[in-house]
Amino acid sequence: MTSQPSLRLSRAAEVIRAEARTIAGLEELLDARFERAVELVLGCRGMVVVTGMGKAGLIGAKISSTLASTGTPSLVLHPAEAGHGDLGRIRSSDVLLALSNSGETAEVKALIGPARRLGASLIAITGRTDSTLAREADCVLDIGRAEEACPLKLAPTASTAAMLALGDALAVVVQQERGFSREDYARFHPGGALGRSLMRVAEVMRRGDQVPLVQSGLSLREALVVSSRTPGRPGCAVVVDAAGRMAGIFTDGDLRRVLQLGGAPPLDEPIDDVMAREPKHARPQMLVDEAVRILRRHRIDQLPVLDDDGRPIGLIDIQDALDVRV
Repeated sequence: MTSQPSLRLSRAAEVIRAEARTIAGLEELLDARFERAVELVLGCRGMVVVTGMGKAGLIGAKISSTLASTGTPSLVLHPAEAGHGDLGRIRSSDVLLALSNSGETAEVKALIGPARRLGASLIAITGRTDSTLAREADCVLDIGRAEEACPLKLAPTASTAAMLALGDALAVVVQQERGFSREDYARFHPGGALGRSLMRVAEVMRRGDQVPLVQSGLSLREALVVSSRTPGRPGCAVVVDAAGRMAGIFTDGDLRRVLQLGGAPPLDEPIDDVMAREPKHARPQMLVDEAVRILRRHRIDQLPVLDDDGRPIGLIDIQDALDVRV
């Protein structure tokens, strides 16, 4: 019994080694056919329609997802459903990416002719370059004769790992050729950590009547009234001059400091006498992540957002950043 855990671990390690060997062998199989596949995908004016049966189909779904998230429109087509109406998903402007280790999967072979008649190009990912699928394809991506890691040498393991690696390679090279950037990626991943970190201030800032603007020369009392009546109660007043440019800011923290000085608070004095001049600010195209760093570095809760002329067009509060989990 004591040897059982180590036996399990050794078996698991052999599976990993078998799949790693198969994936490593793909490097030697890369040639002009891969470059042809990249050209077909880059030249596709429609969708990359990915298909495969069973385990290969599941791998194809992941490849399709990777393509779509890196700038190449893609969808998954179940080959068995294609003959029952789903063939209508394919257009002449599409590229059909078909996965089959044997290249003789019946459902995939049945899809080839109709897809060709519709005018779609065909890329095959297969381990048999002499198969029906390979012969009919415009381009063949060869995964080699993968020896499955399954002890029966039957269950798709090493072959599907190779398909996934080759599909990822295709998607990533195409991504690089398109010049697909971090900002592009973030647009497709707004709910993820990267998407949130690449959000712009303009996407989360408060606008319009949510920005507490007061004219220079108004009293502190009037400025506090404006601040308290502003929707969302931002806890500050942004002071603007006659031209509408920011002249300063007065925050709840400033009010506490005034009160701590003792004596009667200067409620009827001009806001200009107690406001902070030249406060920190943000620009609408600044990353929210950068704005948060400014807030934290200077231990402040609000940043006015200024346009190119120095006019306040928004306000970002530390709570706004917390709401989007940046």
